[in-house]
Amino acid sequence: MAGFCLAAAAVTLAAHLAVEPPGWPGAAQWPAILLLGTGPVGAAFFLWDFGMKRGDPRLLGTLAYATPVGSTLLLVAFGEGQLGGAVLAAAALVAGGGALAATARSDT
Repeated sequence: MAGFCLAAAAVTLAAHLAVEPPGWPGAAQWPAILLLGTGPVGAAFFLWDFGMKRGDPRLLGTLAYATPVGSTLLLVAFGEGQLGGAVLAAAALVAGGGALAATARSDT
């Protein structure tokens, strides 16, 4: 799992250098970056791996559909986003995709 994390970091750095203006965090920002990497982002990689190995991958994949809807609703709840027609349509499409994935039958 650590190899995948390092590969993701390398690809992200390459993309940053290729398409964004150069900029490096200051000394005060490095602790926040390290905490994000080892905390929620790092934990997400390891928990996903644990769930795929010991849980039901179909359920885990279906639950993953809730992430963009949940994060968007949190942005709206904290006043950082607006709940409009486009957001509601996107949430409906994501929920529909999750429902389709949950009810799809495998022929294998």
